[in-house]
Amino acid sequence: MPIIKSAKKAARQAVKRTEHNQEIKKSIKTAVKAFKADPTPANLSKAQSEYDKAVKKGLLKANTVSRRKAALAKFAKATADKPAAAKASKPATKATKTTKTATKKPAAKKTTAKKSA
Repeated sequence: MPIIKSAKKAARQAVKRTEHNQEIKKSIKTAVKAFKADPTPANLSKAQSEYDKAVKKGLLKANTVSRRKAALAKFAKATADKPAAAKASKPATKATKTTKTATKKPAAKKTTAKKSA
């Protein structure tokens, strides 16, 4: 325990600052998790904004935030490409399945018709 008055005050300030910094870090983590769960431009903007606020308040260094924001942008770009490719491949697979199923179904009906007759 501090004995000097200024040391006591410094200890109180340290506790308050730690709580405040933890709140900021928690808001960053929440925004990043929301973005990774649903990578929309709005969520990307929110996450990057939270990082910028942390730099402005001196909680994180500018280069660290720059690196993290770049990683978020890279993630956004990667996820933006995947749905387009998935959409393009889905009709092709459905068409392939339809043709395969169409050729198999008449054969199956003929065999069931023979069994019932």
